[in-house]
Amino acid sequence: MNTAQPTATNTFQPHATTLLRVSLGVMALAHGLLKVLVFTLPGTVAYFESLGLPGFLAYLTIAGEIGGGLALILGAYTRWVSLAMIPLLLGAASVHLGNGWMFSNAGGGWEFPVFWAVALLVQAGLGGGRFSLTERTR
Repeated sequence: MNTAQPTATNTFQPHATTLLRVSLGVMALAHGLLKVLVFTLPGTVAYFESLGLPGFLAYLTIAGEIGGGLALILGAYTRWVSLAMIPLLLGAASVHLGNGWMFSNAGGGWEFPVFWAVALLVQAGLGGGRFSLTERTR
């Protein structure tokens, strides 16, 4: 039986974990929907092909961002979804590698997708936090 008194750390941490999870999910969902609603599916496929990538990877990326974003928002299999999304971000970083460090550079830099990948790795380590469909907080 755990008789330890609640502390700021063990009271706030599950909520902070949830905030990170939902923020990462909203960001992923927004990026996926941007590719569908703004750039359009044909436009996104054409962009991937202009990079020398097969067009079908655009569909996989969109599915990963929208599906992964929704799963994170809901807290469904947070650890696995977070780990599964890391290759998407490392792929994005590799595309932007030649543009320099800052994502505000022409063509976008690589710091944002690398930071996002690290945040997903942290989320995988923390789990789902509060209000998670498939994970307990402790």
